[in-house]
Amino acid sequence: MGASTGDLLVEHPEALDKIFRDSPVLIVTHCESGAVIAENKARLLETRSKFTIDDHPLLRDDKACYASSSYAVDLAKKHQSQLHVLHITTEKELSLFEAGPVAGKNITAEACVHHLWFTNQDYAEKGNLIKCNPAVKYQSDRDAIIEAIKTGQIDIIATDHAPHTFEEKQVEYDKAPAGLPLVQHALLTLMDHVHYGRLSVSDVVEKTAHNPAIRYGVESRGFIREGYYADFVLIDCDSVTPVTHENSFYHCGWSPFAGHSFASRIKRTWVNGQIVFDDTQPLLVDSNAMPLSFSR
Repeated sequence: MGASTGDLLVEHPEALDKIFRDSPVLIVTHCESGAVIAENKARLLETRSKFTIDDHPLLRDDKACYASSSYAVDLAKKHQSQLHVLHITTEKELSLFEAGPVAGKNITAEACVHHLWFTNQDYAEKGNLIKCNPAVKYQSDRDAIIEAIKTGQIDIIATDHAPHTFEEKQVEYDKAPAGLPLVQHALLTLMDHVHYGRLSVSDVVEKTAHNPAIRYGVESRGFIREGYYADFVLIDCDSVTPVTHENSFYHCGWSPFAGHSFASRIKRTWVNGQIVFDDTQPLLVDSNAMPLSFSR
């Protein structure tokens, strides 16, 4: 419900109404209003000849997000649809979602790790490296979303991983692709929130493991239970992880967190009971990965 990379979107009212009326599965949507973004662009061009990265949260502002997400929520309520709204970035949108446990909700919401970390004040240093859609916005938005994680208005924390190359980002704002490489450091960002008292370990486990499994109906994952697949991460909370572009594992060769030292360290990762990462040696390439199965 809003163009991001390319024009993969559905905005036509009749088509959307049919999707929300007839979809037999969870509807998951990116919400930004193309019409509002176009209005913002026309208005801002009255005072400038071209845009820079500082304009990104003005072009894709809270009005653009709210116009689309509230439309989706209204459709879901109209048709009693199952709706999950991706990467919430504004305080304004939080009024659309109920607090409390994810189980039993028809309408749920998600936040991404970079929107819990960066604000518009970081554009001066990071530039296009943190250009993403929806845009990184303001400290008040970030702080409100972190609080909504604790209340249960935000049900899931995700990554929205988009590993564009460093060279692709080193162009003018209008030509730079939107998206960040995030998977490697996602959990470490959340553990920093824990370290500084903004979130609890329980918040992190619930929003990154339990709730995604519940909301998407993923079978036998997301919990430490007998008979479940053994997907684990072992974290050393007494070691640090300095980040550079050079020590990232991304094929694109850079990280938006370069220059920061996280307050914890990932020691090992298991998938289906097999160690796939160990911090004492390079990435382990052999894996017994398998397709997820769903209870639907």
